[in-house]
Amino acid sequence: MWKTATDMRNREAFLLPLAAAGAILLAWSALVRLSQTSIFPSPPDVWRGIGELVRKGVLWSYILDSLMRVSAGYLLALLLGIPAGMILGWYQAPARAFNPLIQMMRPISPLAWMPLAVIWFGVSDLAPIFLIFLAAFFPVIVATMNAVRGIPSMYILAGRNFGLSPAGLFGRVILPAILPQVLTGLRIALGIAWLVLVAAEMIAVNSGLGYLIIDARNAGKRYDLVIAGMLLIGVIGLLLDLLVRRSERLKSVRWGFRTE
Repeated sequence: MWKTATDMRNREAFLLPLAAAGAILLAWSALVRLSQTSIFPSPPDVWRGIGELVRKGVLWSYILDSLMRVSAGYLLALLLGIPAGMILGWYQAPARAFNPLIQMMRPISPLAWMPLAVIWFGVSDLAPIFLIFLAAFFPVIVATMNAVRGIPSMYILAGRNFGLSPAGLFGRVILPAILPQVLTGLRIALGIAWLVLVAAEMIAVNSGLGYLIIDARNAGKRYDLVIAGMLLIGVIGLLLDLLVRRSERLKSVRWGFRTE
């Protein structure tokens, strides 16, 4: 019975989104036909636009350029944000010194830095990478810092009572305790980073999915390519989110997430 119920949930998890997507496509096609618009594309028009990008050999290069930029900025945010968050969460003096600055800069939209990024780095990959780094860094450092502060004191006391060294306390108590909350922060940071990437590519570079949208709009009002770029951004964003969610199934962090 348990296996049957699990299989049913797995089928529903696949079939229900598929049915919803099919219904949206049907409604989209019907609205385009009823409105008799010559501007807004139908689903077949968008599909043909994607085929055109494939034939021209630019689709995969645009996707790879976007993924390269978001990977570089996001990984840099992880490499700096997680250690910094652990330090600020564990030590009170650095936290008192830097937390006000973090809380002041965190609400500033990364896109507000775009004029400065273009001045500092020019029209190059470094500009969007810098903006992506800013977008991901603050969610990562705040999530890590709060996770460390939220560790129950009994865990620390138990580790010390068992004679764990500082390195052992870190590896066997602190890191496992904060991983679930940190992973949630990483997932949020990745979504923000992908969002900022698209906006940055509309101004700071001449390739990528964000550039595809603005270029298609300006060069002949190709709204089929505009919608194609939007759909590709959404699909890739979904796949990236699923990739991060897969990490929640790891044995070391599964305890921190609700399972059914």
